[in-house]
Amino acid sequence: MREGLIPTVLGTAVTASGVALRNKYPMAAAAAAGFGLAHVVLGAIDLVEHRHNAKKMF
Repeated sequence: MREGLIPTVLGTAVTASGVALRNKYPMAAAAAAGFGLAHVVLGAIDLVEHRHNAKKMF
């Protein structure tokens, strides 16, 4: 499995749950959405970085 894929998928799920909770728990929803988006960004960076390194190897 490609490195960075798990944090990206997990971050997407956390972001979606944060958005779903925004009416009931606005502060917790904002925190969850923020943490989720951070995971998406960091996972995407890993995906791009390792794709670039895989091209160098071949």
